Amino acid sequence: KKSMTTLKQIMILRLGLFVLSCQQIEKTNFLILPTPQQSKIGEKFSSMAPKDLIMAYSPTKDALPKLFDFTKALQKTENKAQAQVSFEINKGLDIPDQGYLLNITEQKITIEAKDEAGLFYGFTTLDQIAEDASLQGVNLPIAQIKDYPELTYRSIHWDVKHHLDKEAYYYSLIDEMSRQKINGVILEIEDKLKYQIHPKIGSPEAFSINQWLAISQYANERHINISPLVQGLGHASFILKHPTYFELRDDLESDWAFNPLDPKTYEVQFDLYDEALSITPYGKYLHVGGDEVKTTGRNSGQSALELQLYWLNKVANYAQKKNRIPIFWDDMPLKEAGLMSPIYDTSISDAQVDSIWKANEPKLNAFLDKFPKNCIYMRWNYHTPQTYGNQKAMEWFTKNDLQVMGATAGQTRWPLMPLRESNIENIKTFAINSIQGNLLGLLLTLWDDDSPHFELYKRGIGAFAEYTWAGDKKTNDEYKSLFRHRTFGPKWEDEKFAFIDSIEGPVGAWVNALVVDKSHRNSLKKNDNAKEELLISLPKANQKGEWTALYSTRIIKAKKYFEQIITNEKKMEVLIKGGAKNEFMIKVYQQVLKLTHFSFETLLLLEQYDMATSEKEVQEALAKIMMQRTNFNRLRHELEKVYGLTRILNKPDKYILDQDHHLHPANQTINFDWQFYSELLFLDKIEEHFKNQYTFNKGQKNKIEFP
Repeated sequence: KKSMTTLKQIMILRLGLFVLSCQQIEKTNFLILPTPQQSKIGEKFSSMAPKDLIMAYSPTKDALPKLFDFTKALQKTENKAQAQVSFEINKGLDIPDQGYLLNITEQKITIEAKDEAGLFYGFTTLDQIAEDASLQGVNLPIAQIKDYPELTYRSIHWDVKHHLDKEAYYYSLIDEMSRQKINGVILEIEDKLKYQIHPKIGSPEAFSINQWLAISQYANERHINISPLVQGLGHASFILKHPTYFELRDDLESDWAFNPLDPKTYEVQFDLYDEALSITPYGKYLHVGGDEVKTTGRNSGQSALELQLYWLNKVANYAQKKNRIPIFWDDMPLKEAGLMSPIYDTSISDAQVDSIWKANEPKLNAFLDKFPKNCIYMRWNYHTPQTYGNQKAMEWFTKNDLQVMGATAGQTRWPLMPLRESNIENIKTFAINSIQGNLLGLLLTLWDDDSPHFELYKRGIGAFAEYTWAGDKKTNDEYKSLFRHRTFGPKWEDEKFAFIDSIEGPVGAWVNALVVDKSHRNSLKKNDNAKEELLISLPKANQKGEWTALYSTRIIKAKKYFEQIITNEKKMEVLIKGGAKNEFMIKVYQQVLKLTHFSFETLLLLEQYDMATSEKEVQEALAKIMMQRTNFNRLRHELEKVYGLTRILNKPDKYILDQDHHLHPANQTINFDWQFYSELLFLDKIEEHFKNQYTFNKGQKNKIEFP
């Protein structure tokens, strides 16, 4: 009888454990970013909780790599029996470089890696699994993973030309990117280094050689190699704006480009290269720029293509002597040969592309022997990587034994935040094309021209990490769910918690909400009479309803997006109150929403005034309109407080702005006014307009009270 009771107890216990196991399976989800090549995770659970990961043993005496939040408690032991984790590097492992095998059994975890990078990535994957287990309150799942990258080089572009973030933020970015198995940074340094040989070029707030060197060392320890980008032939305003270097200009009136025939050009450039290389000692590359520039060599009679290739050979020879591989933007040779249009024109047929190439390729071939062989030609295409013309351009380099690599974008010329669903589709397409073309890698550019907060780039960065490592394993929607899972936590991965895509409409409309048609907010600073010529007009007291009719399309959009903004604000509050991870990112998005909200609210208040049918309604509308300056000041203070936690908002007082050839708003003011320039100018216009206007359309002499 006693044994029967015991048997029943055992059966009940087993049944309870089975039910618990089933509940864990139903309630839990484990997602890795980037997605492993082969994996089986989470059908059963081990006896190990994340907190149990204390000891690690290596039969091959390998060192532990850098560890993150949920594995950082691990310490190496020589006692195999004590260890929960066993790890080793096996160079003979039948797996591509950077690859690893990860197995979680009932009581043991093993990581076997091809190399040091693979070992690091194995542990980062374990860390993500442990984090998911911890957040969902379960033990580590039984798992078998075989993983390796599709592209060897997966690099992010840090463009610091118009602002620096705070030093600590770069370290946190390195941690995040390395956890996503990104392994390169191209640092567009411009004037954000305190140059020793040419101190005038370095901005007063620039980081020192030692500061940048420490960042490079930290990155290298996490298998990210930083290489510099020092703009060369063109985009040289950060140098040529200084009177000391005026003599090196190709056009004496323009700070855009160097004279490629002046030997002093190379003395200066090579000095800057030397210092940029000194802060990036672990990098393989020297990106020399070279895009968007045509020079004459001070009217030398040589063609722009001849001059560019002359310059390129000079800097490529320098790079070779320094044991670096030069990277060069490839657009100008293609443009000079008449081969750019089929790259971006999605309307033309393959036959038309072939016809254009047949006619114009000889112009490129005529200079083939002048293209340096040690250079990587970077085929940048941010919007149409899928075109046959883009593929033809890349194939031209490879068939002529020239190295080619692609560059996609997570941020191009989008004010306030990246649009087009973080450019996921184009990132994915270029990654897949690069994999299919057996290319070495891909670069994700993040241009600082319009200078959104870096937190707003992170969904695009995650997409880049996913598709360059894993290839075509996730649809766009599946990736977005994966991003929410990893960024905010497993409980937030469902579509009902998504908000980023639905912000894009309001942000896109906000850009020129206060600007006349066929103009752009980025042009305002260049026009001395922008307030009158480039901003929309204001309603007049004696022309009721005319303003509303004139701007009816804008008002309809304002009402639509006003409601979307409120919905998204509620979603973000749910995430924050629900304890979502990365609260700071959510708060940055909140500030984006509040700024767009202000412009739409202002338009709707102007409509209220314009459609008012009584003196009372007029005065009520005007009171609200005149409070907008106060509301804006409060909004700006809050936005700057949030952004300022990680970002240096203002340039030094004596900073020299350049000629702003491409209308970069972040280069248009010393302080942070550029972010709000349209709003600031419009508020000035409102105050000037209404303080001199009569209260209603009866011609009363009492003017509106101006606060």
